Amino acid sequence: MPPPILDRPNGLTYRDAGVDIDAGEALVEAIKPLARSTRRPGSDAGLGGFGALFDLKAAGFHDPLIVATTDGVGTKLKIAIETGLHDTVGIDLVAMCVNDLLAQGAEPLLFLDYYATARLDVAVAARVVAGIAEGCRQARCALAGGETAEMPGMYREGDYDLAGFALGAVERGATLPVLDAQRAGDVLIGVGSSGPHSNGYSLVRKVVERSGLGWDAPAPFAPGRTLAEALMAPTRIYVTSVLPLAKAGLIKGGAHITGGGLIENPPRAIAEGLVPHFDWNAWPLPPVFDWLQRTGGIADHELRRTFNCGIGFVVVAGQDVAHQALAALLDAGEEAWVIGELRAG
Repeated sequence: MPPPILDRPNGLTYRDAGVDIDAGEALVEAIKPLARSTRRPGSDAGLGGFGALFDLKAAGFHDPLIVATTDGVGTKLKIAIETGLHDTVGIDLVAMCVNDLLAQGAEPLLFLDYYATARLDVAVAARVVAGIAEGCRQARCALAGGETAEMPGMYREGDYDLAGFALGAVERGATLPVLDAQRAGDVLIGVGSSGPHSNGYSLVRKVVERSGLGWDAPAPFAPGRTLAEALMAPTRIYVTSVLPLAKAGLIKGGAHITGGGLIENPPRAIAEGLVPHFDWNAWPLPPVFDWLQRTGGIADHELRRTFNCGIGFVVVAGQDVAHQALAALLDAGEEAWVIGELRAG
């Protein structure tokens, strides 16, 4: 039997292979205060365990259904990596998940993140997680854990990728959409977006390439901001404005407008036999989309099925309560418009 290997002066270490365990531990310590800042009833949002616990009773639920979503940020990350603007992609990550929960009428409870990179840069990763924590505070959910993976050889130096996972709950019988309650004539209310959010950025980057502008050039559509700063505007989180409408029974459906735009997303929240009919002149097309369309020569239909075109979330409301739902959205600080109706189709 060979003797045990106690020490080999020239032996390989995990760090020699490109993985720095000490950096990972330093990141965990750096982000613990960020996680603690997202505490909410039902979760203490502490890091360090092997799993996250949540007490649904402490959160006020009686007979809940669990809803889970997952998403990423897509090639918007390429702009963050190329420009060093890492502070808001974490908000994007949370938004893409929790806004999907809203479409089911669910309240966000927990959030988990996955951060993968070739070599862990603690400073960059901490900025990303700070954005995730800010997104969780906006969504009123707890950042309860996550995973950081160093994978040399899988990613180019300096690159990283993100995935997010959100857990929510809704009382049984209160889920959206309420398909059997929807009728022709129901009102479609659009809630304003902050820009392209986190969708269509492969096309955005192609348009920027065609324009010949650098990321540090003044944005033609946003005075006082660089092109990168304007295009990195974080995805809007609609929890505090839309969830109260769902809990009050004021809406019959909700659609998070992501990839597929206004063409493909709303039908997912609408009953069979009904179709959304939009008045495309009911809200102003934000300047960023006008610039993308003109610079890229993008056809109207392609624009509408790729981008949100200024509408980040759509709710369905009955004619009798549509004015109340719209007023509540405006009172919550949203830009919102009646943008169409349901029709038999």
